[in-house]
Amino acid sequence: MLRVGLTGGLGSGKSTVARLLRNMGAAVIEADEQGRALMEPGQPCFAEIVRVFGPSVVAADGHLDRKKLAALAFTQGRLQELNAIVHPAVIEAQRRWANDVFAHDPTAVAVIVSALIFEVERDARARGEHDNLLADWRRRMDRVVVVTAPEDTKIARYVERQGTAEADRPAAESDARARLAHQIPDTIKAARADYVLENSGDLPALEAQVQALWTRLKADSNNLREDGSLK
Repeated sequence: MLRVGLTGGLGSGKSTVARLLRNMGAAVIEADEQGRALMEPGQPCFAEIVRVFGPSVVAADGHLDRKKLAALAFTQGRLQELNAIVHPAVIEAQRRWANDVFAHDPTAVAVIVSALIFEVERDARARGEHDNLLADWRRRMDRVVVVTAPEDTKIARYVERQGTAEADRPAAESDARARLAHQIPDTIKAARADYVLENSGDLPALEAQVQALWTRLKADSNNLREDGSLK
């Protein structure tokens, strides 16, 4: 069995890599989807977000107003408050998911897709936390894969993904830059990763990298000791 963290900055192409790995046989879960589910009404995260940020972040339909919440987080310096609520719940859900995957298939490669593996650790340590789940998250992965891309490419992908009208493009690009400013640069992530994939936009080239990665991950899974070292 092998726990793999798949990470990269906004617009790097993590979802594309995740899809390719899933098609090759990996079990895959995405942190963004988990986070959205845990922030739905009735969930503990929802109640805590409303308590901390106030009732103004609740939209007329009773769900969170995600645009308003994002504005508070990214433009008013409250991102760490939001992350401190959501991340522990997401990581615990990921742990339970991985355990369930391995219970059904002890040889599985379980891939957890998250943009913020390194950032969660950095922010926890900045708060003075050193021995808890958040501060130790990176080391709970057997392998970490980083997807890199040029910053202009990341921003363009983010804007396109939002379906942004031309008139709103400058605002969307500014939003992308604000989000990237909170993320650790690719060069630093790559230096701490086990594997690095470069995604400049050439899909066949990326597919070849992912195929080679999958071969290595399967080999790692077959040769991993319980302490995380290779046989």
